[in-house]
Amino acid sequence: MTAHWGGGARACNLAHATMRAMLSFILPAHDEARLLPQTLAVLKTAASELAIAHEIIVVDDASTDATAALAHAAGVQVLPIQARHIAAARNAGAAHARGTHLCFIDADTHVDAAILRAALQAMEDGAAGGGARVRLQGPVAWHARLGEPLLGGLLRLARIAPGCFLFCTRQAFEQVGGFDARLYAGEDVVISRALARQGRFVLLRGVVWTSPRKLQTFSVWEHVKLLLALARHGRGLLHSRERLDFWYGARRGHEAGKRPPG
Repeated sequence: MTAHWGGGARACNLAHATMRAMLSFILPAHDEARLLPQTLAVLKTAASELAIAHEIIVVDDASTDATAALAHAAGVQVLPIQARHIAAARNAGAAHARGTHLCFIDADTHVDAAILRAALQAMEDGAAGGGARVRLQGPVAWHARLGEPLLGGLLRLARIAPGCFLFCTRQAFEQVGGFDARLYAGEDVVISRALARQGRFVLLRGVVWTSPRKLQTFSVWEHVKLLLALARHGRGLLHSRERLDFWYGARRGHEAGKRPPG
């Protein structure tokens, strides 16, 4: 079932809900000085349109660049940790947050007010959590644009919310024990399934926009090698940060802010 933002009684219900709800935005960030400022600007614009109390928390996870300074300059909360671990960063942000509703957003992902309203409405209607469709920002290779709806369709069939935008109630988050801190990747898949066991898990029709940097900095062959490694080692691979350079390796090329070759 997909939530829709509309008028009438539904809008009235959400208006009453805003009197008692608080939405916490949690953004894990490691060396995100290049992309974080724009993400925060877009988020602050969207959040200002919501008639709900909210807070924005940047979890600065062992950054070596100006991530923390830029977040402070944007006027949001900064929570420093030294985990270098996406699940731990998200859990730390949730533990620090005061909200009755939690929204996890990656530092390279843009969301608008419409998708936030839909997420709030879904939770007000009883959903434990959910996510949205994801689109890539800017120009990307034809095969990436072609594969975008295919991957999105597979995620919807599997009832999995991409980690770049995932929302849930505080109650449901605590009931499932948060993100699985044993995993260095795939934690979004695990918590999606766990939240679905707690209640309705909604995949909204609305879209969030995320950076295509992984496609621009890793070759097709490197993507294939990762898939082959996952097929060979299974979930065990996700327990090793050292074997997951795709997420934890040093930034390079376009991802580090440099022009891609050619």
